[in-house]
Amino acid sequence: MTRYLISFDDGAMTIAEQDLPSVADAAHKVVQEAKDAGVWIFGGGVESQRARVVAPDGVVTDGPYPETKAVLGGFAIIDVPSREEALKWAAKFAVACRCAQEVRELMPDPNV
Repeated sequence: MTRYLISFDDGAMTIAEQDLPSVADAAHKVVQEAKDAGVWIFGGGVESQRARVVAPDGVVTDGPYPETKAVLGGFAIIDVPSREEALKWAAKFAVACRCAQEVRELMPDPNV
């Protein structure tokens, strides 16, 4: 099997405040479905905040930040037999979260 990262941009969810509970409920149902199917590895939403930068020497700073227009808003890691299957799960998350999802294959880890 292959692991895939399904994610969405922080600015992608332009949902009215009153709709957030129903979106969260729909997303949790897809997560439960993925768990029940045995494909769920890990995932979650990412708090909206500036990331800290840790340099190769271990020094922690508040920048400089790389130029980016997209910031990760949430993600799921699943383990499925094919890219087509990953795209099917991404479609379920897209419907539940009401926003587009990006699908990327993760590099295999020979120690897993």
